[in-house]
Amino acid sequence: MSEKHYPEGHSAAHQAPEMSSSTRKMLDKVRRIVPPMLESFHKGQLGRVAVIGGSLDYTGAPYFSAMASARLGCDLSHVICEPSAAATIKSYSPNLMVHPYLRSSKSSSTPNPTPQDLASPILDMLPRLHSLVIGPGLGRDPVTQAQVSQIIKAARDSKPPVSMVIDADGLMLINENPDLIKGHKECVLTPNVVEFSRLAKALGVDPEQGKPEEAASRLSQKLDGVCIIQKGPVDYIAAGSTPTVCDLKGGLKRSGGQGDTLTGSLGTFFAWREAYHEELWEDKEGRMSREETLLLVAFGGSAITRECSRRAFEKKGRSLQASDLTDEVHESFLALLGEKDVEKEKSNL
Repeated sequence: MSEKHYPEGHSAAHQAPEMSSSTRKMLDKVRRIVPPMLESFHKGQLGRVAVIGGSLDYTGAPYFSAMASARLGCDLSHVICEPSAAATIKSYSPNLMVHPYLRSSKSSSTPNPTPQDLASPILDMLPRLHSLVIGPGLGRDPVTQAQVSQIIKAARDSKPPVSMVIDADGLMLINENPDLIKGHKECVLTPNVVEFSRLAKALGVDPEQGKPEEAASRLSQKLDGVCIIQKGPVDYIAAGSTPTVCDLKGGLKRSGGQGDTLTGSLGTFFAWREAYHEELWEDKEGRMSREETLLLVAFGGSAITRECSRRAFEKKGRSLQASDLTDEVHESFLALLGEKDVEKEKSNL
């Protein structure tokens, strides 16, 4: 059995799970991109995240993603959805800002609108956002997909680029046009088993060839280094050649919506990464590169989600639902990463 380790800053009520020494070392690094809670920060500095998704048939996924982002600790959590989903998502929580800016074949009122025209209200928001989560509840309507393609292009071309997490129906866009994100180093893809196989086939990668951990690396290389989290019994994380493994124990129930906790958590970690590189607090161990912190974003999101799943399954067993993971986000953060010593951080500024 692996040695049991506990992160600094946790209390007995937030007992950490058993973890390998390699996972502990990664979490020690992840902790460096988590901002301390300082009085000098103002609203929005610690995270402005927007989930792009939500349609007539799918309102839960964007909610779970946005709530995971908020519960992990971003300041402002937005949902940009299709008008038919807006009132429903707003009714789930007053903590979310919901914008009915997505369009579909049914909701587009302008005759023959261009994707650029439809995307314009969302593009106007990009300078105010740290990260986008694209795909939860998005659907496959061709008008919506064309609009979102424009958003991905604009986010990538922004100065600086807006970080992106792409999941679910957002991955269909990558299957059809890998060049949308090829070579983009501010992006994480989060395919499940079926989505990974579909994406691998589109890019000419055989996921059964070689060792299991090598498939994510080969797919990442085909996309010129885009970061991929291959979800499974363990999560394989690759941004180029060498994979990293998140082997924290998760739950055994595979109910729908658990991946939305991952995407929302990644959105917040991306926002914190921007704050880290803006040097809003001191890193006494020395500044890490953007390449290194990209992997830490992916590992942090994976670890939080797996711990949420483990805790929720221990309490709910086979009755577990996606909302049970939402309730575990903060406790999982405290158990894995803990809170920093604020007074010590103040003295270092």
